[in-house]
Amino acid sequence: QVQLVESGGGLVQAGGSLRLSCAASGSIFSAKAMVWYRQAPGKQRELVAALSSSGSTHYAESVKGRFTGSRDNAKNTVYLQMNSLKPEDTAVYYCNAWSEYGTLVASWGQGTQVTVSS
Repeated sequence: QVQLVESGGGLVQAGGSLRLSCAASGSIFSAKAMVWYRQAPGKQRELVAALSSSGSTHYAESVKGRFTGSRDNAKNTVYLQMNSLKPEDTAVYYCNAWSEYGTLVASWGQGTQVTVSS
């Protein structure tokens, strides 16, 4: 059973930075891409970043230039460096993986709360 454990969230002032980590079990890193999603209160979960196994990356327009994803395959861990945080970045952040068909590989973990104060 693939499991994902997110960490690194917290409370930060606007303009600050956080680095999220996601430790994965199983063969998740053989998936097509590792992905970060977030869900703000009352909103749908949305894609934040996708990091393919080939090295390409994709970011949501709202975070482009501020967030950077990376992966350490030796540690089965993915990271999300978040800089210049804004109050609208407040959400629970989740990681997961996409199969070659674009479907989610794992069940959602508990996520990590990011709160940005103005």
